[in-house]
Amino acid sequence: MGKSKHIVLTVTNDLNYDQRMIRICTSLVSAGYQVTLIGFKRKNSKLLIERPFQQVRLPIIAEQGKLLYAGYWFLLFFYLLFKRFDAICAIDLDTILPDYYAARIKGKPYIYDAHELFTELKEVVTRPSVKRMWEWIEHHTVPQCKYNYTVGEYCALYFKEKYNKDFAVVRNATVLRPLTIPAKTEKYILYQGWVNEGRCFEELIPAMQFVDAKLIVCGGGNFFAQAQELAVKYGVQNKIEFKGFVPPDDLKQYTTNAYIGLTLFHAISKSNEYSLANRFFDYMHNGVPQVCMNFPEYIKVNERYEIGTLINDPMTPEEIAEALNRLLNDTAYYNKLQQNCLQAREQYCWQNEEKTLLKVWEDVFNTKTSGR
Repeated sequence: MGKSKHIVLTVTNDLNYDQRMIRICTSLVSAGYQVTLIGFKRKNSKLLIERPFQQVRLPIIAEQGKLLYAGYWFLLFFYLLFKRFDAICAIDLDTILPDYYAARIKGKPYIYDAHELFTELKEVVTRPSVKRMWEWIEHHTVPQCKYNYTVGEYCALYFKEKYNKDFAVVRNATVLRPLTIPAKTEKYILYQGWVNEGRCFEELIPAMQFVDAKLIVCGGGNFFAQAQELAVKYGVQNKIEFKGFVPPDDLKQYTTNAYIGLTLFHAISKSNEYSLANRFFDYMHNGVPQVCMNFPEYIKVNERYEIGTLINDPMTPEEIAEALNRLLNDTAYYNKLQQNCLQAREQYCWQNEEKTLLKVWEDVFNTKTSGR
């Protein structure tokens, strides 16, 4: 069954840094499916990193805004019309329209993978006309999707309440691999992920005034330049290294050697409040205690395995500094959290999450209906 089925998945990034999609596509290939992941190519996109699945980048006519979406959707729709596939999966709401229409025209099942609550993003909820557009797209497409999955239980509950539809839960958990924790000769703090508004940089950067350690920031986004400016403003530019986007293999080295990880969001939207981020599991899997938000998904994990210090939102720079300094200076507390990480990673790992993923795709192809 598997090798005769070709799955196409679509995203709005340039493919190299999307760890969740690398895991998903690799698991599907290992299960015997043919897999194509489609994204776009930016002017500064680096060469594609070779993967065990096919990767396609479509050109874009604009780097951001409405023209980015319009141009990419147009090209994606016509690419899909002439692409052979047995099912198509839209990753988040920003690729669902071309997938929806291409699948309907060709009579193929389509699946929705909600990495976040797109209509609840800060960039969406603060702009009424933009929110109306995305709400229309969601109402037009998601209720028609027979097969759906998302990243956490609270996101699944959100969709159940909104559309009375069941979403399977496939968490962003890291692949479980053998681990030897290295000697941490330098106690540096790591932030990995998008450097966007709502990620607490306005509090984190001034907090570094009160912390005797280096902060490494791996990632980029719409707050990257402002974050660098804040570092200069508060005189901590020598304590903070802004690495930009880092390939997954290099990021793994930064994470393995980190002393503390950061999973920070403001509760400015339900998407943030219900998040269950990749980095949360990456730190866990590398035995790195973290400072994390006191949000529902993180509370649930931390109640079972205490792996981090939870802080409330809103927070002050002093509160972030206090949490970081406790991990830096309280060796007994740190070692307890580190040992708990080693237990938690056995439960929260991709090997367990991919069972749900593969069950969803088995259901797609085991039905005699089109899946629409």
